[in-house]
This record gives sequence, C-alpha cells and structure tokens, in this order.
Amino acid sequence: MTRELQRATFNRSALVRVLSDTTPEVSDPKYDFGERLGQWLDFSDALALFSVLNSSTGTSPAALEKPNASARNLQDQLARVRHILSESILNDGVFSPETAKIRFPTPLPNASAEQAAEFSPYHRYYLAHQRDMSSAISALRSNARKALAPLSPARKQLAELDLSFEKFLAGRERNLLANIPILLAKRFALRYEEHRTSLADGSSDDPATWATPGSWLEAFCRDAQAVLIAELELRLKPVAGLIAALGSPGETNETTPQ
Repeated sequence: MTRELQRATFNRSALVRVLSDTTPEVSDPKYDFGERLGQWLDFSDALALFSVLNSSTGTSPAALEKPNASARNLQDQLARVRHILSESILNDGVFSPETAKIRFPTPLPNASAEQAAEFSPYHRYYLAHQRDMSSAISALRSNARKALAPLSPARKQLAELDLSFEKFLAGRERNLLANIPILLAKRFALRYEEHRTSLADGSSDDPATWATPGSWLEAFCRDAQAVLIAELELRLKPVAGLIAALGSPGETNETTPQ
C-alpha cells in the first residue's frame, strides 16, 4: 500500500512532505513520469490521448469572452473554493471555536479507552473531507475547461486533454488518495501509544480528557488537518493550471500552422 502511494504523482509535493513527517516510511518518490503514466493507461486510453494530441483544431474562432475577464472570474472561484475547503478543514468544531461543517470525532460518553481508541470514526471523518474536495474541485475544473474551449485552438486542445486525463486517471487517483487515511491510522496509533506511555503507573485513562486542549487527540487532529490541507493543494493543481492557461496573453488570435 505504501509503495503504491509512493508511485503517485506526488513527486516532491507538500503532501509527500507532510506524510513523511506523520508516517516516516513514506519517502519522496523518484521515478520517470512518462514511464509511470504509460503503466497506468491501457491501449484504448493511449489511443484516445493520441487522438486528442493529433486533432486538427482549425482556425481560431472568435473569442466569446475576453480571456482576462474569464481568468479573473475563475481565479475568484478558485480562491473561493480554496478558502471554503480550507476553513472546513481547519474549523474542527472541537479544538477550534468555529462551528464545524465536518466535526472532528471525539470519544462517546462512557466509552472505555479501548473503544474510544478505535480509528474508524477518524477514517470516516477524513473520507468526508475528501468527498467535499472532490465535488467542489471537479465542478470548478469543468468550468475552467468550458471557459478555455471557445477562446483558441490551443486552449480547446488543452481542455480536451485535461478532460481525457481526468477520465483516465480518476480511478487511479481515487484509489491512491483513499490510502491516505489508512496511513494516518498509523500516526493515530503512535499518538495513542505515546499517550498511554505517558500515563503514571496505575492511573486510569479517561477518554473524556482527550478532547481538551493539549491532549494527544488534539495533536492528531492537527496531523490530520495538515495532511488534508496538503491534499487540497494537490487536488487544486490541475484546475489552477487551466486557469493560468486561460489568463495567458497573446493566444486568442492564433491559428493552426498550415
């Protein structure tokens, strides 16, 4: 599982650095991107990409919208999505004063220490944030492609290429990102073990104290938030690239070379 995560397109990303801090066995992967991509695509995927890359885009259509205006609008959308998702991650509803959209789990009343140390609620918590990110970013990415397509042949081809990559790699990305909370389970277990070791001999472990400031559970909450923020930035990279292409100057009147 860890080897699979290392093979993702996380090369030198903030996500790998954060995971390396929380789970030391995850290292910065070294690989040839083209070779790895070739292993991920089957023959029909490769043919579809070849078709997109070699399609005739014809002459440039008249721009339906000024690219700078489109870029500003989508840059605002990108900033808004980043802010909303970041706030949702950082406002945990337990260790922060703000109301949480997705509340960080805390031990149930009267739960034993063994019951409260079950990781499954935290796994569901992480998956809920992943679903939020996927939904919001997919919609924004689609909007960026729609804005790119009518502006120039090169932009239209970029939009089609991005759609193809999203389609072909969605399953691989989903499977790889689903491994992250599994890796976090190891950090959770380590935090809990450190907490148990710190207890005085013979003292009881009251799960009700875990949701207090300075607790081991707060430390793990910060671990999970750091990984979620890094994953958010990773997920935003493709749409940020599309928006950057939308705002680049000097392309709206281009034509395909004869």
